[in-house]
Order: sequence, then structure tokens, then C-alpha cells
Amino acid sequence: MNDFVNQFWNWYVILLVLVSIIACGVLLWTQSSPPAGSKVDTTGHVWDETLEEYNNPLPKWWMWLFYITVIFSLVYAVLYPTLGSFPGLLGWSSSGQWAKEMARFEEQTRPLYANYMKTDVKALAADKEANETGKRLYLTYCMQCHGADARGSKGFPNLADNDWQWGGEPAQIVETISAGRMGVMPPHAQLGAETIKDLAAYVRSLSGLPADSVRVAKGQEAFNSAGCSGCHGPDGKGMHALGAPNLTDKVWLYGSSEATIIETITKGRNNQMPAWKEFQQARLA
Repeated sequence: MNDFVNQFWNWYVILLVLVSIIACGVLLWTQSSPPAGSKVDTTGHVWDETLEEYNNPLPKWWMWLFYITVIFSLVYAVLYPTLGSFPGLLGWSSSGQWAKEMARFEEQTRPLYANYMKTDVKALAADKEANETGKRLYLTYCMQCHGADARGSKGFPNLADNDWQWGGEPAQIVETISAGRMGVMPPHAQLGAETIKDLAAYVRSLSGLPADSVRVAKGQEAFNSAGCSGCHGPDGKGMHALGAPNLTDKVWLYGSSEATIIETITKGRNNQMPAWKEFQQARLA
């Protein structure tokens, strides 16, 4: 890569640009008029026996338009970064332009976000303008995981239902977005295939899904003895403080089939919601 940043390539680009522009002007000049006293020949194209195409010079108006583009190109190359590493007399750069636009945008939006920070979340939820702002932010930063309609997908929570893994109070949601969440379901392969199948049957029964009654009874015993109730609660209703899902509703993050539940118990699950606190602070700085 060092070969592409030395002065040879800098001068190579400068010469290539200048020669290309000047060559266009020279080509135009050589084609602008026939030699003095010379006869204009035809191009050899003939239609309807006597209709011939002559090789006349370009029209003057077209020629001067072309000259103007050549002059414009030379002026542009002097004012803007065109000639190798030369930054141009105006000192313009795409990164500098982007920084100015972002600074202007931040200047306009900072007071708005600062005002939102002072307002209660429930009040913001009733504010149409705040909702539109939140929607645009969601579609920019959140829809990649939770979907454009916020209904999620396999492994990504549905935000449009009434099921909350970490709690649905405003403070809990703010905490989730700001600090992120790390949801961990530890693997339990050590319990053995039969016990895990019993547990899967019991978990399915908690939400009213069909399951073998014998396995359900064994699974209920294993649910308490294997420590599952420590996170999901003795009744299987989960625990917001740990992010342990409610197993008694009909909401499934990975699916409700027996095979999927067995896979979850055997291999465990790891889910991470990234933290956006630094992003928020950057917007208000």
C-alpha cells in the first residue's frame, strides 16, 4: 500500500487530469476549422443518389460551449481537490462538508432532544411530534432487529404485544434502551435427553399446548429440582429483574415446538440488546 501514497502517484494523477483536460481543448481546436484554402470533403455517406454529408467544422456556438467546459474544468481543478493531494484553493473536502452539515443539524435538534429529556415518558407518548421523532429514530436504528412494524422475529422480541421480558414500565424501557440487556438461558445438557424432553412437555403445558401427561408430571418435578423455578418462578411466570420469560403465556421468542424447546434447554440461549446511552449523550453534548 505504501506504493500508492508516495509522490509519484500524486504527480501521476495531476498530470493525468491536466493532460486529459488540455487534450480535449487541443482536439476541439484542431477540429474547429479546415486548413486555409482547402476544400471541404464529404464523409463518404450518400443518400438518395445525390445527397452527401460534408465534413464541415463544428458550429461556432457548440464549439464555444465546449471551450467553456474545458475552462470550467481547469478552474474547478484549481479551486477544489482534483489534482492529486492538492486540497484546492477553497480548502473544501467531503468530510468537512459532512461535519458542517452535522453541526448545523445538531444545533437545530439539540434543544428539541434536551426538552424531551425533561419530559415524562408517558407525556411524550401522547405528544404527536415526539412520536414522529421516535418513529424516525426507531426506523433508523431499531428496525433491523425488531422489524419495521416492531413485531420482531425469531430471537428478537415483539414490541407490539403486551409481553415484557424486562418490564414494560417507562423507567424499565428507558433502562433497557440506555444500558442494553444481556439475556442468558444457561445450557442444561447435563440433565440428559429424557429429563429435557420431560421439561419441554411441562413448559408446553404451561401455555396450554398439547403434551404427554406422564412427561408433564415428570417435567414439573424436574422444573423445581433442576433449578428452573429459580429464574422462571415456581409458577413459570418469569421474573423481570432477571429477564426470565413468562412460560405461561403464548409468546415464544424462538418457537413453541417441542424440538425448539428441547434445543433451548439443551444448548441455552444468549441474547443481547445493545446499549444506546453513549449515542444519547453524544446527541446532547
